Amino acid sequence: MTAHADTTELSVTGWPGLTTRLLRSEQGTESLVAYTATGGYRPLGQAETLLAEVTAAGVQGRGGAAFPLGVKLTTVRTSHLAGWDTVVLANGEEGEPASIKDRWLLRNRPHLVLDGLRLAAHMVGARHAHVYVSDADAAAAVTGALAELGPDALGGVSVSLRVVDPGYVAGEETAAVRAINGGPAKPSDKPPRPFLEGIGGLPTLVSNVETLSNLPFIAAHGAAAYRSAGTDASPGTFLATVTAAGHDPVLYELPHGIGFAELLAQHGLAPESIRGALLGGYFAGLANRDVLEATVDHAGFAGIGAALGCGAIALITTECPVAVAASVLEYFSRENAGQCGSCFNGTAAMAAVAVALRDGTADADDLARLRRWSQVLRGRGACGTLDAATNVAASLLDKFGADVDAHLANACPVCASGAYAAEKPFAVEAAR
Repeated sequence: MTAHADTTELSVTGWPGLTTRLLRSEQGTESLVAYTATGGYRPLGQAETLLAEVTAAGVQGRGGAAFPLGVKLTTVRTSHLAGWDTVVLANGEEGEPASIKDRWLLRNRPHLVLDGLRLAAHMVGARHAHVYVSDADAAAAVTGALAELGPDALGGVSVSLRVVDPGYVAGEETAAVRAINGGPAKPSDKPPRPFLEGIGGLPTLVSNVETLSNLPFIAAHGAAAYRSAGTDASPGTFLATVTAAGHDPVLYELPHGIGFAELLAQHGLAPESIRGALLGGYFAGLANRDVLEATVDHAGFAGIGAALGCGAIALITTECPVAVAASVLEYFSRENAGQCGSCFNGTAAMAAVAVALRDGTADADDLARLRRWSQVLRGRGACGTLDAATNVAASLLDKFGADVDAHLANACPVCASGAYAAEKPFAVEAAR
């Protein structure tokens, strides 16, 4: 079966009837003149007032964990009010192969990201900020945007750019802090969390670039306008990278709460063509056809045992779910940081069983070991890589039993013509 990794034709679109807040239809990098013409870089108001609006808006982190931004901001601001210097880090190291949203924002709307960074720094009292990326085009766009700005455009906040080699673990918040502090871009043990002790030992707000990009809208229009899209529990819009075999990947701006079947129809796919999906990128594991009844928001995906995560949705259509899981687990085995034995050995062991199952050489004892590992290895290690691998293994066994049984009997009709294998399954790349 043909692997469809490293796709280059990316479409960008809003949702029908929705006025986009993050995407723009014009091609290329948005200039300072174009951004300010739409109201960007407004004069800074009172930090307390803006923080109250952001908290009321209910902005959830877009990096994967959906942690309330208002809580993060308040915690770091408390340290500032107690006399500490504080730091802000815009995390744009998009290690998730199935996602393109952060790179798109940095490449195409760097001023939107920098404006959000400016507003976050204002709220927490930071005088210095960092933009953290691994994508060369994103770095070039940010460098160009900074060169366009005058010395006081960011409210007296100085901004440094840090470029690292790409990697699945490099975008984890402690990995980002560690890299800026001069170490490797690998996760460190917690505690302390960066909001207590981060860059240079100072309280640090680490926030995903899409999360920060929502702040200019709130500063301009307020919490009620932000909540006019989405649901009560998941307000606002978000960026979703949707991929499927035979279809160009699309970066959508969606309101939280639409039906999954509605998204399929917009993407040009019939429900009967769907076998399942990888949700939230690779982290949340595989969903079966139950996803067809879900709403596209945090609660909707949690209801089927999955997660929205970074908003990446990889639709499984012609692929065998066993083969997809094997490819993802092989990827985790290669991409783990190599510094926690439970992760280094655990991802390799789970990948080996999944590959053997894909290739028709696994037996019932192998599956019993895979199930046990998917349970006992959860929660170990310095970052979420091992949890992601256990999610993939457990969801394969729990949600695709018929496909697993077919592989045990060496009778998978899909893999009889060649198993799906890809170094980075459902990887997405925009044309350069």
